[in-house]
Amino acid sequence: MSIEGKRVLITGGGTGVGADLARGFAAAGAEVVIAGRRLAPLEDVAARVGARAVTADVTDEESVAAMFAATGPCDIVIANAGAAESAPLGRTTLAQWNAMMAVNLTGVFLTFRAGLGQMKSWGRLIAVASTAGLKGYAYVAPYAAAKHGVVGLTRSLALEVARKPVTVNALCPGFLDTEMTERSVANIMDKTGMDAAAARSSLEATNPQKRLIQPAEVTAAALWLCANGSEGINGQAIAIAGGET
Repeated sequence: MSIEGKRVLITGGGTGVGADLARGFAAAGAEVVIAGRRLAPLEDVAARVGARAVTADVTDEESVAAMFAATGPCDIVIANAGAAESAPLGRTTLAQWNAMMAVNLTGVFLTFRAGLGQMKSWGRLIAVASTAGLKGYAYVAPYAAAKHGVVGLTRSLALEVARKPVTVNALCPGFLDTEMTERSVANIMDKTGMDAAAARSSLEATNPQKRLIQPAEVTAAALWLCANGSEGINGQAIAIAGGET
């Protein structure tokens, strides 16, 4: 089985892991559609890799429906859109909690539900979660709770589709070498007074390999989940973190 000619939808496709997923799947011959809230970065990635761009807000049910209507039936749906904020729980507002749940968990639910509903035969549903879905991290409790929810959603839905030619899995990278991590570095610098090198090193230290995970490593895992021989990989939360968890 080849993914050549198959249609893949990638949410959060304008930056970071989403942009690299678009590159990797396009290079493998898939028809790639990337979605996100901001058109400019989507169009930039689309032009570079040969993809289509669709604006969408994964936290909004009508917007997700419109995204799939514009995309057309998909063989592979990758729920990658996400966001992170950092604060002690005692200083986390309900609005901040709800925002983390909306984009990181409800967005995956809406994307998976709509994606599964339009899959006609063979299909792959993949969530880009985080090691925060497998363990705890201080000061990001809402984010970690949402990512734990993604893992639970993945495992539950996998059982529902187990008798179909569809699989559901989550990829759980550790700290990534992306724009989101650069924002984390800036936040650490602001809160602790560390310089950029020390702040970055503190994130690298969470990985036993003492490095940040590269987006291409997540893309390689996603491509494997769509390749021949992956049929039995279902309901898994696969850590890409150098042995951290």
